[in-house]
Amino acid sequence: MADIFDVIADATRRDVLHVLLDRYLAADSTRGEISVGEIVTALGLSQPTVSKHLKVLRDHGLVCVREEAQHRYYSLDASPLEELEDWLIPYLSADFDDTDLEADSDETGAFSAWAGADVGDTIGRRIAEGSYQARHAIHDASEIVTRRLPKIANRHSFRKP
Repeated sequence: MADIFDVIADATRRDVLHVLLDRYLAADSTRGEISVGEIVTALGLSQPTVSKHLKVLRDHGLVCVREEAQHRYYSLDASPLEELEDWLIPYLSADFDDTDLEADSDETGAFSAWAGADVGDTIGRRIAEGSYQARHAIHDASEIVTRRLPKIANRHSFRKP
């Protein structure tokens, strides 16, 4: 059986997870559910392809499914990603310096007070939404720099003065 790294290594499954996350973060979504047909439309893939990837995600606990007659509605369950997070954190915080905390003692106190509070789903969703939007903005900027900018520069460099 594949581990979580193998599951999310597939680009199509990551795309499916992005569609599910978008639905989860949508203001009009109460459960974050989406039908298979809506996923097919969002990704422009065939229904069998989407269903195959949803089965893998379901088998690894990354999605939940609710059946209603012949329809299936999927929603994101990110809890299995905690294994991935636990594995990544030591690498991401390897250069973390405790003196940074001492320098920002006011901020640390505010964070400690906030961390003990019951913040609920609304704040969690807003934080997740902001993080998701930031990742997409960085991805889009990276794509412009690596793919589009060289083409534009190349077109302009061969023009006659």
